[in-house]
Amino acid sequence: MKPDVGRLLEVAVGHLMGETVPMIGRAYGHSVYEQSNVGVLGMMLLAVRHEHERAAARRVEENQELRRMFARAGTVVGAGDVSERLAAAAEAEDTDLTVSALEESNAELRGLLIELHAAVEEIDSPEARTLEEEIWRELAASTRRRALPTLGDT
Repeated sequence: MKPDVGRLLEVAVGHLMGETVPMIGRAYGHSVYEQSNVGVLGMMLLAVRHEHERAAARRVEENQELRRMFARAGTVVGAGDVSERLAAAAEAEDTDLTVSALEESNAELRGLLIELHAAVEEIDSPEARTLEEEIWRELAASTRRRALPTLGDT
């Protein structure tokens, strides 16, 4: 048997919302509190299903975007420790595609992004302002990547 996590979560949500919530109402004398708790659990499971489906892809995409930015950023920050680490990060690849490994890599890259952002803020040049704008665009894109769908999107 090959477990399909997405399908399992869909079935669980269907059962909770279609069977359990109405039964709670009958069993507990229309307990709105218990029905609400189970409904929230169902919505959380839908969010888990969505995140499970995109977990690796989101992290790979973000890691690639950060590495592309780091490859261009070295010329703006000049020589030094940050520049060397930007170059090394830009050359690295995600070879382990497990979510935990991708998340670890992402955390390291985002830490370096913070250092890059701080360094760029100290540089007075048009290239630095362009890079700073690129950093803000990537931060906004990162927020959009993490957004959960609305109920109609699931």
